Amino acid sequence: MPDVIVYMKPMCPYSRQAMALLEEKGCAFQKFDVAHDEQRHEEMKERCGRHTVPQIFIAGRHVGGCDDLYALEECGELDALLGGAPSSIAP
Repeated sequence: MPDVIVYMKPMCPYSRQAMALLEEKGCAFQKFDVAHDEQRHEEMKERCGRHTVPQIFIAGRHVGGCDDLYALEECGELDALLGGAPSSIAP
């Protein structure tokens, strides 16, 4: 399974929703609380250019936020990304 990183805030419902989907998929992930770690927040902004949470990276590739993650699930691409199988979505 590829490395998955979630930049999140504990009180953010979108962060919780995204992490719940990853947990349902049986996906282990690292979560970085950017509400209490300014250095991680800056790192997140540098990596994706966004300041909202969650921001999700799978195998080093930015896949977006909660809505983006659910869109990948709806079109059947999330399992391929989490399983390491080739995806039709360009990096």
